[in-house]
Amino acid sequence: MSRYTIEQKLKSFAAFLIILILFPYIISVFVNGADVRKNDDDIFYVQVKVPDTKEADGVMEINWTDYLAGILALEMPSDYEPEAMKAQAVLIRTQLYRSAENSENKILSEDFLTREQMQEKWGADRGSAYYEKCVRAVEETDDTVLMYNGAYAWTPFHQSSSGMTRSAAEVMGSEEFPYVAVRECPLDKEAEDEIQVFHFSYEEIQTLCRDFLVAAEDNEKAEAGYTYADFEITAYDSAGYVSRLRIGNTVCTGDQFRDALSLPSSAFSFSEAGEGELQITTTGKGHGLGMSIWTAEQMAKEGKTYDEILVFFFEGTELKNDIQETSLF
Repeated sequence: MSRYTIEQKLKSFAAFLIILILFPYIISVFVNGADVRKNDDDIFYVQVKVPDTKEADGVMEINWTDYLAGILALEMPSDYEPEAMKAQAVLIRTQLYRSAENSENKILSEDFLTREQMQEKWGADRGSAYYEKCVRAVEETDDTVLMYNGAYAWTPFHQSSSGMTRSAAEVMGSEEFPYVAVRECPLDKEAEDEIQVFHFSYEEIQTLCRDFLVAAEDNEKAEAGYTYADFEITAYDSAGYVSRLRIGNTVCTGDQFRDALSLPSSAFSFSEAGEGELQITTTGKGHGLGMSIWTAEQMAKEGKTYDEILVFFFEGTELKNDIQETSLF
């Protein structure tokens, strides 16, 4: 056999080996497109209900990491600390797994921002930077979730509390979530828009609360109208949120009143605001249960890690990344 023929065969064999080694990658790119990660991680997609999609059933397949990052972008300001964002990413991931576990069709519906929408909202450069920041928060927490007694924990969160977070046992009348308890958050007093003042006419309140006002009283007050004397807070929970109030002869919860008037919080007080008007002063933003995003940010600034933040707000739960088998993907 000539030297030239041997060299040809060696080159052909080397080329065959190269193709053999690269074949799985080539197939992966062909099947999955250009979104294949360089570290060969699996790319997962989820079914998401998107109102504006052109799909007939309104459901699209979304990259799982992009979906989590897009939800995170809606919840967290772009300048928040990475550790606070990681804590929030874990809560969102846990919520989605918990929701999917209790869903028959596994279709998710949480609102989210795409990278393009972030660029439209914050500008091309800043939007892209925030997208990358959100993706890092998702990827650096890997598949970490919060577990309680072998199940996905309930992980509520809010923008800021009244200075203390609330007890789920008090709010919901159930001991199912003992880890959602009162936590002191004094730094929330410095949160943006922590205290807000609203004015409503008595007529507006009557209209907005019509669904739970006593029917007979509603007819009577339609003629006479409410006065300041018809509004009385009768009980607070241990975090200072209104648990019960009286409107005329109707007794309702603070959360019912907050929702009816679209108030930022059910930690509120009343005062008279001139003829025919009630002044309502609120403290905090959100329902007050679970993690205060504002306090999480302050803790991150003080050097706390995301797992330390989560242990503070959800004491008794476990952080795990060996999650249960899920049919979400």
